[in-house]
Amino acid sequence: MPPMKSSYDVIVCGAGAAGSVIAARLSEDPGRSVLLLEAGGHNKRLSVRAPAAFSSQFNSKLDWEYWTEPEENLFGRSLHEPRGKLMGGCSSMNAMMYVRGSAYDYDSWVDQGATGWSAEECLPYFKRSEDNADLHDRYHGKGGPMHVETNDPDPVTRRIVDACVEAGFERLDDLNGAQQEGVAFTQVNHKNGMRHDAATAFLGPAQKRPNLTIVKGALVHRVIVRDGRVETVEYSQGKKVTTVGANDEVVLAAGAFGTPEILQRSGVGPADHLRSVGVDPIVDLPAVGRHLMEHPFQFVNWELAGDEIGLADITHPKHLAQWVATRKGKLSSNVGEALAFFRTDPSLPAPDMELVIAPLFFWEHGKVAHPRPAFSIGLSYVGPTSRGSVMIGSSDPTQKGKVRLNMLSTDAEVAAIVRGVHKAREVAAMPALAGTRGLELNPGVWVEDDYALAQWVRSTVEHTYHPTCTARIGTPEEGACDAELRVHGVPNLRIGDASAMPTITHGNTHAPTLMIGERCAAFIRGEKAAPVAAGTAAATATA
Repeated sequence: MPPMKSSYDVIVCGAGAAGSVIAARLSEDPGRSVLLLEAGGHNKRLSVRAPAAFSSQFNSKLDWEYWTEPEENLFGRSLHEPRGKLMGGCSSMNAMMYVRGSAYDYDSWVDQGATGWSAEECLPYFKRSEDNADLHDRYHGKGGPMHVETNDPDPVTRRIVDACVEAGFERLDDLNGAQQEGVAFTQVNHKNGMRHDAATAFLGPAQKRPNLTIVKGALVHRVIVRDGRVETVEYSQGKKVTTVGANDEVVLAAGAFGTPEILQRSGVGPADHLRSVGVDPIVDLPAVGRHLMEHPFQFVNWELAGDEIGLADITHPKHLAQWVATRKGKLSSNVGEALAFFRTDPSLPAPDMELVIAPLFFWEHGKVAHPRPAFSIGLSYVGPTSRGSVMIGSSDPTQKGKVRLNMLSTDAEVAAIVRGVHKAREVAAMPALAGTRGLELNPGVWVEDDYALAQWVRSTVEHTYHPTCTARIGTPEEGACDAELRVHGVPNLRIGDASAMPTITHGNTHAPTLMIGERCAAFIRGEKAAPVAAGTAAATATA
């Protein structure tokens, strides 16, 4: 690593999915010095590399381990929100699903004031990152840093996909192409049987550049603003507190929880709240920490009948031995091996429900076991309207902010999930699963009418690990940054992660976060908008 300097042209705070992209892209210019600060450590661990082991990272030293405040709409339950505290951030902890969302998402961002973020305008930045091993058309990239391939699923998963087709889903090869609505095997960030996270993909080739300095174990406290510009960044390693100068720009890429926390500790946020926790306001931006959006996630589970076991024996040492020797076998599965999108209401502009198909029992973040083989259909409600918040309780950077998802604040959201449960049951009842489908475990056949299902949803729903929108693009009254990701009132400070989304995408948020990182780097480099291929009408699957 190059020796530390007193100042850098660009300082990137957070080496997660977007931060890894931004630091790598900016360091491509040898005349620009880049400092990347990451609170966590390295990503070279078995639980990171082996795809199926992702949930073993939860509640570990690799997890920031956020817990929500008691959720009033969920019978007062506090939900665990795992966040990756290591190089690659959540791209090193997630289930590796590469899902861009709907074209409707990006076009609606433009309607909300995010000029330049339409589906057509975002497509080149999705493609710039991508190295797709299986799909070669106008929607996909080849030769980019991030490897994408399509799952080779378990036989149980194949049967469930067949059942989806029998239940009316269109069988697709690509949920990130011309059409999102349908069922397909999951596109994943795997390479050679291992997780291909953002740190590996982007920083791996960049880390030896003399103009890129990466500091691990660096907890960012705040940015210090003078005369309307960030002058220095304050961070600590252990008990040692350091400040480093920013010659040009600072990018906050600490995630939907970390980024608003840093802003608030820096005096950028809701002025009244900042004063109440002992922070002097510098820029009054009421939206910082507000507008938090997350996808509710509801699992439905069945036992497997007959001889099928799916991934039930995945912890057997023989599978670890096989994976270590060949990088193949059950540990190379991302678990959510197929996805299906549909509309719980035909009048909706885009699919609002994502089925996540897994050939094993999954409940409470994978921490609860079942004694017999089972399969799961997860219902990720990708059309939520509820908004929550992330607000610091003090200026102490070691104290996490208070997270309130405010999940399922409307009965309409619950009703949509209930319709999703009915659809999952319809899939499970199809002939393709005859002889494979056993006893329904959750919610159980005794939970049948819509009222009972609604109560069950509120008492058991979790989330899809997709917090967003807490430092969103919008006006100073409704957002934190402009359409080029510059923080209002502090033009050399940018937001470079999922917190900048105006609204949450209709699908998993990792791929859109990579795209945001690409766009942030392009803005800083002064690039003109990337050209759009002739005839291209969508950045992602259309509604």
